[in-house]
Amino acid sequence: MKINLPQLAQRPAPLRLGCFICLLLLLWLPLAALIYRIVGERNDHGNLASILTMPILCAEFIFLVKLWGKQVYQQPQIFTDYGLEFSRLNGLDVLRGLAIGFISVLSIFSLQGLLGWLIWQPPQVFLLKIILEGLLISLAVAFGEELFFRGWLLDELQRDYSPSMAQWTNAILFAVAHFIKPLEAIIHTLPQFPALVLLGLTLVWGKRWRRGRLGLPIGLHGGLVWGYYIINVGELMTYSQQVPDWVTGVNKNPLQGVMGVLFMSGLALWMRRRSVKV
Repeated sequence: MKINLPQLAQRPAPLRLGCFICLLLLLWLPLAALIYRIVGERNDHGNLASILTMPILCAEFIFLVKLWGKQVYQQPQIFTDYGLEFSRLNGLDVLRGLAIGFISVLSIFSLQGLLGWLIWQPPQVFLLKIILEGLLISLAVAFGEELFFRGWLLDELQRDYSPSMAQWTNAILFAVAHFIKPLEAIIHTLPQFPALVLLGLTLVWGKRWRRGRLGLPIGLHGGLVWGYYIINVGELMTYSQQVPDWVTGVNKNPLQGVMGVLFMSGLALWMRRRSVKV
């Protein structure tokens, strides 16, 4: 049976989203299953299997998006429409976002240190290695997630819904996607849901502030991950237990505590004001 791909553009957004995700999974799952079968049978190889399958998923997503734009919407430059452009302005936006995100994380932990809620420790590993390693990992994670959520998904939602509806739906789906895990893990990390919704809103506002470019969301997302990676993996602090974990953050994750939600609320409000002024 021949599928008329251009007709998909006239279908409701949920149907389009479902078709795209199904196509992506059909491409990815057979390869992922094979890799997990080969290298993931032993528990100590689980991380290796993830390292191998995630780049494949990203590559197949990029391939499918390009095909999707050309065949469904007749937009051969769909990535440019998403805001992924290789330009000086977008590069500066990435650096700006990195600085905002990194400073935000340092501010959260520094304030907790001033309040006596945590104690700074000397690095337990070679810090420069952690800094560079964290930068590469954070930018890779941010690039993939932002291209998916603030690129493809936001574009699909905006084709059918108002900017406000598209933004809130995008932010909620972004938060929900971080809970695709076993039930026990979902319950344990549930406190970070409000902060993730706020982060999703912030990243949409950041894109609007920069006139639709993805550089700032990628940089901001990456800067938040980078700062947390350095402090967490570098073992640079320990909590003094003067206040409960739900204040500072469960599992040393500030997004899972009141402090993280307050900081994310402030960042979201600031980014919203910037986007309104455009």
